[in-house]
Amino acid sequence: MIRTPPGSEQELLVRAQALHGRTLGAIATELGRPGPTIPARGKGWIGTLLEQALGASAGSAPEPDFPGLGIELKTIPLSPHGRVLESTYVCTLVLRDAATETWEQSLVRRKLARVLWMPIVAERRTPLATRVVGEPRCWSPSEEELQVLRADWQEIIDATCLGELDMLSSELGVYLQIRPKAMHGRARTRMHDGDGAPGWTLPRGFYLRPEFTGNVLRRSCRD
Repeated sequence: MIRTPPGSEQELLVRAQALHGRTLGAIATELGRPGPTIPARGKGWIGTLLEQALGASAGSAPEPDFPGLGIELKTIPLSPHGRVLESTYVCTLVLRDAATETWEQSLVRRKLARVLWMPIVAERRTPLATRVVGEPRCWSPSEEELQVLRADWQEIIDATCLGELDMLSSELGVYLQIRPKAMHGRARTRMHDGDGAPGWTLPRGFYLRPEFTGNVLRRSCRD
């Protein structure tokens, strides 16, 4: 079952609200989707499942999941008590673009301009099929949040441009952090060090810290 992209944010929210309270297994059965063949890929399966259910059309293209609306879909695992269980992946750090990209042009900025949060409520060991979709919420960063996100992004990009890839650890950043992004520890991508010498390094991605996303969700509940 393939859904056409929603024509407006309101239509998207209506679709998202219709998933609230349903299990992932029930949604997958309705869409005719099998479960993940490898348990470790469960998070990716959840994302693609909800993309199909909501009519996302970007696929793997470097743009928000709903290009016509400028809205990014983010699933976020919550404990039954409302605690965010892990950091949220935003996009890959593309090393070749670091020297020429600006914050305003960056994929991080475009991905976070407008986000549809889809909480997935469960304990860590809960089987995927019985996990429940929580209440969806749309969010755009405030001016204060944008300033901090921009500063975090710039700190990471500056270190990348200087070839200081060993400095790129999850300790950097207040809201936005950098972490390895690969299927296994043997994955490598091309890079240049501070002297311009070519080499290989672990692929990395931008992530939002769980403390930040937890505050975003709590605030959106009050709005």
